[in-house]
Amino acid sequence: MLKIIRELAALLFVTACVFAYAAFAAPTGEQTAQVPVTTTVTVLGPKFTAPPPLARQDINAFSGNTKLNVIDWVSAQGTQAPLQLAIVIDNSASQLGVATQLRDLAGFISLQSKTTAVGVFYATNGTVQTASDFSTEHAAVAKSLRVPFGLRSGESPSTYVSLSDLIRNHWRASGVRREVLLISSGVDRLDRGPQSPYVAAAIEDCQKDGVVVHAIYVDGVRFGETLRGQFAQDNLVKLTDQTGGYNFFEGVSTPVSFSPFLNQLNMVLHNQYLLTVGMPRSGKNTGQLRPLELKIEQRNIDLKYPRLVMAPAAK
Repeated sequence: MLKIIRELAALLFVTACVFAYAAFAAPTGEQTAQVPVTTTVTVLGPKFTAPPPLARQDINAFSGNTKLNVIDWVSAQGTQAPLQLAIVIDNSASQLGVATQLRDLAGFISLQSKTTAVGVFYATNGTVQTASDFSTEHAAVAKSLRVPFGLRSGESPSTYVSLSDLIRNHWRASGVRREVLLISSGVDRLDRGPQSPYVAAAIEDCQKDGVVVHAIYVDGVRFGETLRGQFAQDNLVKLTDQTGGYNFFEGVSTPVSFSPFLNQLNMVLHNQYLLTVGMPRSGKNTGQLRPLELKIEQRNIDLKYPRLVMAPAAK
């Protein structure tokens, strides 16, 4: 009897050790739920100047009150440089205003590096017309530029619906940076209120697909739209700020020249990093947008990044 008790005690001891080891060795639920999420971050010095280098240890990332593990911080140069840049022109933009800027746009396209594939699209009737699909043959892409149709033909009721159409139906994710240069008055003719659902939907589509949007404000073609320009610019500011892009404008009229803005955009595209953080996996089957905030100790450095990033769906 005593032998049986001793054997039973030994068995219980071994079992307890096994469970204790398993509990110690196994990662916590939070750790197993962490998944890598990569997003594009622009780093600039004051007034669109080149910044000092930033290392991974300089970046502190948060989602709400949760501090995130910074897995990787890689400069978007060399093997990480590939970019797809969509130039989207609102067909409702002023013909005269855009016509005088086509040479600047063509020059900007021609100067892009061979790692940048450029496409030209026109926002028309809630969708996009492809003037040139994404290509690194920049001279050919530049030749596809044309003057917008304006009011009489191909008017876009909402540039934001067209942008959503581009992302949902015409632009497949390819594992490289994806960015948009939107040339538009910013007017949403489907909803002129301060909380347009079409602006919100376009922002959400961009954030879900990791698309960064930059915008140049130009006049619309309808009488009086320039007087509403400041409100329309608010739409563009929301779009660019929430997706991690930059907004360019001169008052409420078409800029005299796009060239200074395009030079600034070139500086943006050449000073970007790919940030990868560990983020809790979403419990939703379709994934979930989660807030992102970055903090650094260095002063006089401007960071631009999406305010929400997509956490993958639960498996």
